[in-house]
Amino acid sequence: MESYRQSRPFHRLMRKMAATRLMARIYAVIQTPLDRLVYRLTRGSTTASSWLGGVEITMLTTTGAKTGSTRTSPVLCIPDGRNTILIASNYGRPHNPSWYYNLRAHPYASIVTPGTSREVVAEELSGGDRERAYRRGEEIYPGFTNYPRWTAGRRIPVFRLKPRGAGDAL
Repeated sequence: MESYRQSRPFHRLMRKMAATRLMARIYAVIQTPLDRLVYRLTRGSTTASSWLGGVEITMLTTTGAKTGSTRTSPVLCIPDGRNTILIASNYGRPHNPSWYYNLRAHPYASIVTPGTSREVVAEELSGGDRERAYRRGEEIYPGFTNYPRWTAGRRIPVFRLKPRGAGDAL
């Protein structure tokens, strides 16, 4: 995925605009339903966020922490070799997104990006690993730079999703 500086001018404009407090509040309401709609209409080939912002969106399927039901959410993903990084920023709001609690309760999940579907296990990062992954997110999307100031003191969690191996137990 292209860094913010390497992306096309239109994609930079969209990412910069989305990183403002006003647009983050608007996107917090409209982005998930819009991404789901575009994903469905394009038969899984893209989302609104991918098309407009030039970012990679994955469809993350988790098991509900309270209900045990499967839940699918479009989330910005950051490729990290064979792994995927997810930042639980929730648009800079003071609470974590629901998928964060689902992954904490049930770390086994699945992700779908255009052309790829795989089973993963989530690991919440801390220390230097978390800081490096978060900085990588800031290179791609400028909103990650603003969000810590908006979260009312919440430390934004970061996950590494690793491909699930034969030795992983459920």
